[in-house]
Amino acid sequence: ETAFLTSRCIEFLEQRQQDDKAWPCHLSYIKPHWPYIVPAPYHALYGREHRLPVNRAEQERNDPHPVYAQFMNSVIGQAFSRDEVLDKVIPAYMGLIKQCDDELGRLFTHMEQSGRMQDTLIVITADHGDYMGDHWLGEKDMFHAPSVKLPLIVYDPSPAADATRGQVCDELVESIDVTATFVEAAGGTLKDELDHILEGRSLLPQLQGKATAPREYAISEYDYSLGPAAARLGVAPRNARLFMVADHDWKYVNAALGGFRPMLFDLRNDPQELHDLGASTEPEHVAVMALMEQRLNQWSRRLSQRTTCSEKDVLNKRGKSRRKGIVLGVFDESEVDAELVQHFKGKAGTIHTKPAR
Repeated sequence: ETAFLTSRCIEFLEQRQQDDKAWPCHLSYIKPHWPYIVPAPYHALYGREHRLPVNRAEQERNDPHPVYAQFMNSVIGQAFSRDEVLDKVIPAYMGLIKQCDDELGRLFTHMEQSGRMQDTLIVITADHGDYMGDHWLGEKDMFHAPSVKLPLIVYDPSPAADATRGQVCDELVESIDVTATFVEAAGGTLKDELDHILEGRSLLPQLQGKATAPREYAISEYDYSLGPAAARLGVAPRNARLFMVADHDWKYVNAALGGFRPMLFDLRNDPQELHDLGASTEPEHVAVMALMEQRLNQWSRRLSQRTTCSEKDVLNKRGKSRRKGIVLGVFDESEVDAELVQHFKGKAGTIHTKPAR
């Protein structure tokens, strides 16, 4: 289906070749993904000799966090802990990635030949990663780097982006920033006049080399209520949630809704995330967890958690009922603005009579 989706994308571009209006095209490849069925010739490009050693340690299985333990002990976790599985699956996964790479090459060739590479912003990213045996896991169920540290490649053809072309940026970004980037690139606004909430931050300033206040931390959340882990742990569906707060130095995972302790990783001294410090009583670790918890609480109180309206709409709705004549808590018109009384009753001294029949 990768080749099919690429062809459909090319058809879309051909239909809009003469269109001067900005348009979005979301080319969402299904692969690489299970089932790991790879078409020829990609099925035979790689073998066990091409796969790197997995990133895991025996200590991770010694008294692990309860939620983490459930995922390690799941059918998927057990399967991806076996070398014979990895020897088959990882080469297949690599073949699927190679196919995506070739199909993107076909798409970019079409765009170059049609002149679209000169006026099209391209973002290559993913919805999540895959453990592929790292940390004794498969799939995407926790917050280690293989799951949440995603590729994000941005091609901006505008001259304004020449300042950073070919560079690597290590600032913290979130997936929601992609939407905000597209809105601004298409000439839209990220100000209060939007009629809905847009939480992401446009990446155009970074692409254009402009100094901006960096994101202090990144947030990710995971709902594990649909899988067997919640049932085995006896956690109600509404409480089967995990929250990650991470900066460049630390990664913190809150599991309090399920009644569990947090997880904590020192990213400077333990970049492979093999040592969970969530149960530590060291003053430094306790202070870091308190800071991360404060950040999580601040994030949970953001505007979108209490209303789906934009800030502009919230301001416009202030006094809306009063302006419609729905005036609560007043005794008579003397306690209401004169303009409002005049609007609904007419000027003072006006004699109102019933119309003649």
